[in-house]
Amino acid sequence: MNMFSCVLRPFKFLIIAFTCALLLLSSTIPAFAIESYKSDPTEATTQLLETQRQTDEVAKSPPPTLEEVQRKSNEGLNEVQGAADIEKMKRPENSQSATSVEDEVKSFLEKVTGNK
Repeated sequence: MNMFSCVLRPFKFLIIAFTCALLLLSSTIPAFAIESYKSDPTEATTQLLETQRQTDEVAKSPPPTLEEVQRKSNEGLNEVQGAADIEKMKRPENSQSATSVEDEVKSFLEKVTGNK
């Protein structure tokens, strides 16, 4: 055991420096990811205002009947949001060309084993 510590003594500083650098980099990488997408400050303001208007109307009015709720819910995603951003949502109807995780793993394993 004493021989092992004698061998590691010169590398202690390097090991500690490498660990500190790794901790520093792992904590700053998420901050760099934030800068990858710059959104316009006015983006989606209209949709939010419309959603807020409908929410205010619902809050002021008496509770709707079950039929009204079902009718409004069938128009879009839910009663308040309606069809806002429905084209941006990922669902089976609009993601037919997407590959599943299972397919990606199979493809990767085939490449690794050389069966493809």
